[in-house]
Amino acid sequence: MPAEVGFLAALRRWAGSARGRGPEKAADALVYRGPAALPGCPEAVARSLAEVGLRPRFVGPREPVRLSRESLRGCRVYAQPGGPDLDDAWPHLAGGADLLREYVRGGGRYLGFCLGGYLAGKTPGFGLLPGDTDRYISSPGATVRHEGDALVTVTWAGVPRQVFFQDGPVFDVDESGVDVLARYDNGQVAALVCGFGAGTVGVVGPHPEATDDWYDDAGLTPPEPAATDLARDLVATVLAR
Repeated sequence: MPAEVGFLAALRRWAGSARGRGPEKAADALVYRGPAALPGCPEAVARSLAEVGLRPRFVGPREPVRLSRESLRGCRVYAQPGGPDLDDAWPHLAGGADLLREYVRGGGRYLGFCLGGYLAGKTPGFGLLPGDTDRYISSPGATVRHEGDALVTVTWAGVPRQVFFQDGPVFDVDESGVDVLARYDNGQVAALVCGFGAGTVGVVGPHPEATDDWYDDAGLTPPEPAATDLARDLVATVLAR
């Protein structure tokens, strides 16, 4: 699991200090943190949001803020971070599917990282994509065939980059009207931005938000340059659409 150090620990302390304030005053971005996320994943996503000028706050069943129409009102972004297996995560999130679809359809923005990308699909998922998702490790020509931590190469904006990866999705979608930001080295879509109703959806299969401690904990060498700029690019693209 990713360690929570430095900025991430400070961000957790900041989130705790915000308790007692209304969600509309405390944040303009909500990041899920709960049983359908792994420790460190929500904090890394929150860091990427903060780096582009958003004010993130955690939302979840054990957080001061719960997912609701009220908490989403005025929220610019809802982010779903990495987590456990899709089948294990879905029972914790299925009850919010209609609410999130309503939020995005009405002009909200959804960001999905790894598991959050799977959840943007429909088998099972929130049904926010013009298509569905599948496992990269099972796709033809995949260079990673196991479920463990790994480095994967994606071509992002025409430049090959190495990114932290842990059994992330490919996006099998109708690419008309979709902005493909990145592809895996076998040509499958690794990151995209698309519309859903009046809103916007941005998803990525690998973990560009991963910080150096993720690589260290997994026994991997952090890539040079670090891939965190790709996470910021995804967020900025979703905000700009």
